[in-house]
Amino acid sequence: MSRGRLRVYLGAAPGVGKTVRMLQEGRRRRDRGTDVVVGLVETHDRAYTLEQIGDLPIVPRCSVQHHGTHLDELDVDAVLARHPDVVLVDELAHTNAAGSRHERRWEDIEELLSHGIDVISTVNVQHLESLNDVVREITGVRQRETVPDAVVRSADQIELVDMAPEALRRRLAHGNVYGADKVDAALSNYFRPGNLSALRELALLWVADRVDEALLRYRTEHDIRPTWAARERVVVALTGGPEQDTLLRRGARLADRGAGGELIAVQVVTESGLREAPPDSAAAASALTEKLGGRFHTVTGDDVGEAILEFARGVNASQIVVGASRRSRWQQLLGRGVGETVVAGSGEIDVLMVTHPLTRSGRSAGITLPGLGPRRTMLGFLLATVGVALLTAALDATQQYHSLPLEMLLYLALTVLVAIVGGLLPAVTAAVLASLALNWYFTQPTGTFTIGRPENAVALLLFVLVAAAVATVVHLTARRSAQASAAGRDAQLMAALAHSLLDAQEQLPALLEQARDTFAVPGAALVRTADRGGTPGLDPEAPTVIASSGVIDVADQARLTCADVGTDHRLVLATRTVDARERRLVEAFADHAEAILHREELAARAGDAAVLAKDNDYRTALLAAVSHDLRTPLSAIKAGVSGLRSTDIELSRSDQVELLETVEESTDRLDALIENLLDMSRIQSGSLTVRSDETLAADLIEGALHSLTDRAQVQVRQTDPHLTCAVDPGLAERVLANLIENAIRHTPTGTPVTVDAEDVAGHVEFRVVDRGPGVPPARRDGIFAPFQRYGDAPRGGGIGLGLAVAKGLSEAMGATLTADDTPGGGLTMTVRLP
Repeated sequence: MSRGRLRVYLGAAPGVGKTVRMLQEGRRRRDRGTDVVVGLVETHDRAYTLEQIGDLPIVPRCSVQHHGTHLDELDVDAVLARHPDVVLVDELAHTNAAGSRHERRWEDIEELLSHGIDVISTVNVQHLESLNDVVREITGVRQRETVPDAVVRSADQIELVDMAPEALRRRLAHGNVYGADKVDAALSNYFRPGNLSALRELALLWVADRVDEALLRYRTEHDIRPTWAARERVVVALTGGPEQDTLLRRGARLADRGAGGELIAVQVVTESGLREAPPDSAAAASALTEKLGGRFHTVTGDDVGEAILEFARGVNASQIVVGASRRSRWQQLLGRGVGETVVAGSGEIDVLMVTHPLTRSGRSAGITLPGLGPRRTMLGFLLATVGVALLTAALDATQQYHSLPLEMLLYLALTVLVAIVGGLLPAVTAAVLASLALNWYFTQPTGTFTIGRPENAVALLLFVLVAAAVATVVHLTARRSAQASAAGRDAQLMAALAHSLLDAQEQLPALLEQARDTFAVPGAALVRTADRGGTPGLDPEAPTVIASSGVIDVADQARLTCADVGTDHRLVLATRTVDARERRLVEAFADHAEAILHREELAARAGDAAVLAKDNDYRTALLAAVSHDLRTPLSAIKAGVSGLRSTDIELSRSDQVELLETVEESTDRLDALIENLLDMSRIQSGSLTVRSDETLAADLIEGALHSLTDRAQVQVRQTDPHLTCAVDPGLAERVLANLIENAIRHTPTGTPVTVDAEDVAGHVEFRVVDRGPGVPPARRDGIFAPFQRYGDAPRGGGIGLGLAVAKGLSEAMGATLTADDTPGGGLTMTVRLP
């Protein structure tokens, strides 16, 4: 059975029309004869959305009972039994009710896809896991329901439902998104123009990146070499010279001219090592590139210009920025520079050559000679044949001006030059040809290979031997130099890799990105082939991808280069078999990957140890609390009961009432302490059970006040009697009671503690306002730690669990608890509930 296809409508904010577009697409397909059903659609009581369902068949939802409440969720079994061609399932990031088939709705959709059913769904950008923190910084609201980016990226189609912020605010003002009672709060909070513009930009950029990935995948699969300038992508070619800052800033300005422009800096490390940049230049260029919002890459290549062009084509660049040549005019006569090579081979890529103070200053890195490869050897043979012929012709035409010793020295010099250029074999060839030319043209008798004088024969023999010896020395020296340069280049790459990993927050992706650049491959990945400890847990032929960069098919073993990372992981590159030296580099990258995994494992163990240490601190603090704060009310209870039972003293009625009040007060205090301890224990162990009921905010405040023994100072502001929130009533009352009790404890006698609740942008906010000493901002996080009492804890004390319990219960309900200054002095505790 083939897998179903997933289509996702992505929006920047609620109300842009994702659900409507999904329903319209469903009706369009139904009209074409496709079997389409509605699995689950959230209309949010919007008449237009409900109208769009029309006559589409609806699969009944399943009812999940949760703490006495019936919640409706997607009925996966019913959809599978119906098995339509297409099912519409709204809100991809939704969290299912406890007891459902899967925890998250995207897992329901994954099961439907695995059974060959196509699914159309919706999601807002704020629910993407990778953008969760960014959205919180923009809107001030952390989204509890998120979906992994990989789930949305794996969709066969992603369509952005876009709307201008002004249009969305008009739609909101007309009551097409929320009810009239929520419009004003929404417009002044979440739906502010700045928020909507930022969320819209996030959505556009996220979709643009996905389109870019799809384009790269298509070009790779179809082996398309020409660049497609779908977006402005500027590649800045760097050589490590002082002009690199000028080039980077010019490239950044070019990239910023178009929307979605991208800046990419590339520095080429050559095989010969004769163009090596200063050690700190790469780090400085990388730092400046990141500051300018770009990406920095280091690549290798025998020819710098060709390596730049190959990289630019690989990233689908639209422009290349290179610096004007620093070589002087006489140096340019020796060969074409990097800039000229890039211009000549750029094709459809625009090239901008930027001038700088060092232009034609003659301060170049020198002539770059490639390694002793086939190209260099062929050049040596060409020089040997053509050079000997030209020198012979020149000497033959000027025989009256020189003698045999000078002629031998000139041929010897030519042989040394051939050895430098082409190595041993071309130099020996040049020596042999030179000896024949000397014998024929310049040794008496000329015109024959007969040598009339014995000393000339010895001279020619010595010439051949000296030429071969010099050629051998030059050849070995060049080869050792090339090997040393290659080793230096590898060391430089490893140093650059280590430097980049130190600065990277996500080290594995940075390592794989560097591997792609180093080996010029379209993709790299780290896969797991067995469980920790070497126990085979997965089929090595179908490994699990831990991290990847670029485009790579880890199942295509014939086109992969692999290196083991420990006993249970493997580094794979999308490339053919590499040579021995490159294999050593691959192994070095694998060692780095193993070190990263080891560090992550150690960090995880350190985290576990920190949790154990924290638990030990809790236990120590608990013992201290039991030794005093629990013993105090017990002692009071015992004293009161003993006094009532005593026959030695006759107590008056008022004395008996006072003792009974002492016993009751101590019992209440002991009960509150035990409740806090039990709540904290459930929070720490993760065994806290949370249910969700629609509850009136006024009832929650009244329930919290009812549990307090001292409520005389508390004033409740006018609260909307119809304001409701979906919470666990018992837990919410405990949170409010602890906050009110804490406020009373720190507020002077006679000064009121104010409690209120209101709807803010679709969320219910409870505020407990005191007029006490307040808490400095730097110490506010500490007041929520267990067994912490701020200041001298006047009027009662306690064991310092009230705020910690309130914080833990709030987070368990999906709420947030924050502390802020009270205008005029004091502290305001705000609970933000769904």
